[in-house]
Amino acid sequence: MRKVKPVRKLGRTAAHRKATLSNLSTQLLVYKRIETTEAKAKETRRVVEKIITKARKGTVHAQREIFKSIRDKQAIRMLFEEIVGKVGDRKGGYTRVIKLAPRFGDAAKMAVIELVDYQEAPATSQKSGKQDRSKRVRGSKKQSDAPAAPASTAAAE
Repeated sequence: MRKVKPVRKLGRTAAHRKATLSNLSTQLLVYKRIETTEAKAKETRRVVEKIITKARKGTVHAQREIFKSIRDKQAIRMLFEEIVGKVGDRKGGYTRVIKLAPRFGDAAKMAVIELVDYQEAPATSQKSGKQDRSKRVRGSKKQSDAPAAPASTAAAE
């Protein structure tokens, strides 16, 4: 009996899907954390996990195999120098998918996919930035400009 592999088609042709996942994988390796739709994040995770597992071998053959799917020299360099060094002892599970609120425009399910051992930009720092913004008082720009004007005229005299 024929068994079908479960793969998300993402509403694209096979070539377009391959290119999309290649680009997402490249961006994930370069930036360590990207925001995309949940379905794309889950498919990207499958691709990146296999790439990192191949890269752990560290051979020239592995580099050439990975270069077939990731056509960016900077990403390949970062993968073999930085990422493999950090995840060398890990058996698997190199990425993490965190679900976010739906996108405002079309209510698409959104998610963040990130490399596990990189804690450079935690999710809590984004929330604190939004709280600082909401605490601003309406018309605060006008109040901050008003004291600056008399000080400058006093200095001119």
